[in-house]
Amino acid sequence: MLYIFSGLPGTGKSTLSSALAQELKAVHLRVDVVEQAMRDAGVRIEGPEGYMVCYGLASHNLRLGLDVIADTVNPIPITRLAWREVAESLHIPYAEIEVICSDKEEHRHRVETRTIDIPGLVPPTWEQVVNRDFEIWDREPITIDTAHHSIAESMQMLKDQLYKARRE
Repeated sequence: MLYIFSGLPGTGKSTLSSALAQELKAVHLRVDVVEQAMRDAGVRIEGPEGYMVCYGLASHNLRLGLDVIADTVNPIPITRLAWREVAESLHIPYAEIEVICSDKEEHRHRVETRTIDIPGLVPPTWEQVVNRDFEIWDREPITIDTAHHSIAESMQMLKDQLYKARRE
């Protein structure tokens, strides 16, 4: 199964996707890690390069029979379609998950105080986060609002929604 995460920086997307990967023992593809490794190797990131690497890694791991969790901002229809095409080309089920933080002040606090766990990564500022192009979905993803919820509570909401989606 391919779990396609989406959401602005600071919403809790990486926290939830990492927790789900640990629970499922799934491959966790975090575009921030890929792009920083590319920068460290001297590659200039100017567009979809990191996403393209993640699509390839996802396809490879799905063909091996492993669950894959894609952790990217996934802000526009073309990236969302590309993730779906990875799964569909292999006849693999997928779930699209948008992580939001509906409380603007809480979201801002998270962005401004978060600890960066990727050496060398320069996190976006609050201004960059709120000014980022993030288009509304053209379909209905599973939406998890992490505002005022612990990681455990958000994880339980995610598992409940995934279970519900599988039954539909």
